[in-house]
Amino acid sequence: MQYDQLGFPIPKEFDSQAGRAGGPRSSARLPAGFDPDEDRSPAPGRWRRYFLLAVLLLGVVPVLLLPKLLPLVRGQIIEAAVRQAMIDEGRADVDAAVGQVGWALSWVDGDPALQESLLCWRSTLRLQEGDARGAIADASAAAVVAPRSARPLRTRALAHVVAGDADGALADAEAAVAIEGDRNPEALNHRAYVRALVGRELDQALADIDRALEAVGGESPEFLDTRGFILHQLGRQHEAIDDLNRAIAGVQRTRRQIVGEIGGADPAFVAWRLRPVDHALAVMHQHRGLACRAAGLAAQAEQDLEIAARKGFAPERGVL
Repeated sequence: MQYDQLGFPIPKEFDSQAGRAGGPRSSARLPAGFDPDEDRSPAPGRWRRYFLLAVLLLGVVPVLLLPKLLPLVRGQIIEAAVRQAMIDEGRADVDAAVGQVGWALSWVDGDPALQESLLCWRSTLRLQEGDARGAIADASAAAVVAPRSARPLRTRALAHVVAGDADGALADAEAAVAIEGDRNPEALNHRAYVRALVGRELDQALADIDRALEAVGGESPEFLDTRGFILHQLGRQHEAIDDLNRAIAGVQRTRRQIVGEIGGADPAFVAWRLRPVDHALAVMHQHRGLACRAAGLAAQAEQDLEIAARKGFAPERGVL
């Protein structure tokens, strides 16, 4: 009788060498996975487990994480598009800026304030392209998104002016005042300026801007420009020139301040930041040039009108 390593007798029907120390043992006597000499390649069941784990990692986990990751990705894409649009606008590549703002808009989801802001921005860009109808469409879309905001109405009013629709411009200016109230200086200034641009209701326009100036203390360059332009149209040229002198001086101070604060920044950003300031100066020099011409100050008028043209005065492109 032979015995195995543990001292149990080995039946005769088994190989006499099975169970000897160091000898080969029949794997049939031990469960799979317990015999150290058996083939260690994964069994079919193990491959199925690996496959199911891969499906879990590649399918289920991303689905669980996607709701958290997507807003972050969306925000990064929008931020990059806005930054590039600023650079493009600063470089006067308005068409490229329009495209970038449109790309940002395509990623906005459930944020009416951001949609409104981007649509109004693209509206003003379209005006700079000479596309008044496109500007009106964008401002109208912004008004739908933000029905209680006056900004889309103000933006659309100026687009209506460029499109030659005086009635539409006045209606939007009135609607903006209705939203913000007739004591809001910005709303009053906007209505006064639209009235002046279309040459209607000038006495009411002067009353609006006087109230607006009183509300802000009388030294807003933007408001002084509006009143100067209205006074010019009313034939009060010297008063107009006085207001416009103060308006231009105020914006020049603002420009110097901006250059001092960001002069070392990226040149594209500096150009973008100064672009609306220079457009404001263009409009103010244009208005003063018209008032000086009407007052018989030909040399000053010529100088102002030349500066206005150089800085980009262009009513057909929304700089008006």
